Amino acid sequence: MRIHLTRRAAVVGATTLALLGAAAIPAAAMTSGKNTKPAKPTIVLVHGAWADSSSWNPVIERLRHDGYPVQAIANPIQGLTSDTAYVTSYLATIKGPKVLVGHSYGGAVITNAATAVPDVKSLVYIAGFIPVKGETIGELAAQSTPALPLVTTPVPAGAEVIIDPAKFREAFAGDLNKDDAANLATVQRPANTKAVTDASATEGFRKIPSYALLTRQDKAINPDLQRKMDVRAGARITEVNASHAVMLSRPDAVTKIIEQASR
Repeated sequence: MRIHLTRRAAVVGATTLALLGAAAIPAAAMTSGKNTKPAKPTIVLVHGAWADSSSWNPVIERLRHDGYPVQAIANPIQGLTSDTAYVTSYLATIKGPKVLVGHSYGGAVITNAATAVPDVKSLVYIAGFIPVKGETIGELAAQSTPALPLVTTPVPAGAEVIIDPAKFREAFAGDLNKDDAANLATVQRPANTKAVTDASATEGFRKIPSYALLTRQDKAINPDLQRKMDVRAGARITEVNASHAVMLSRPDAVTKIIEQASR
């Protein structure tokens, strides 16, 4: 009887130790690596002039539906140098891999911010400016015809410009209905003139894979100028029949190229 009890105690003790040992092992360590998927990169959206972060809403909805973490940064549009510093400070708070997406002037900002933070997986230019070092947005915009119908307002920090609301749809959002275009014209975010006079300081596309969505019906940045910038940046180009407001008129196309870049 004594031997029987001793053996029983030994079995119970061994079982208890085994259970305790299993409980001490993190669940992740008990899961085969073959069954785990790497986390998707954070998609960081940077708007350009005469728009704001809400212009990304249809794209944000699609990206979130597909399981991507998304962050849309409010671009001050007060000057390329200061805007780059501002966006970089936010990028530094985002851990893990990131895909930077810039629309229009936002393309210049991500070009300059990309190499200042780690883990930038790719750059995506949505009808975006892609300046080389020493180049200004003003110099590039001068190559785009016809010139935009701008209205200038003096402010303490210099001057700010918007697109003439009466001509906004034709210049910026030709493939949106009149009401939507009129709403965009009403809430458009002014751009300080320093945004076009500050020289670009770095060329993120030299070190980071780049993708570009070229808008063939664009009246804000001529498609030929877009193609010139996209080619010299070595970007993988996708073309779409759309206006400059492509993230609102063709959100599926914008989402598709972002997800392509994320992979």
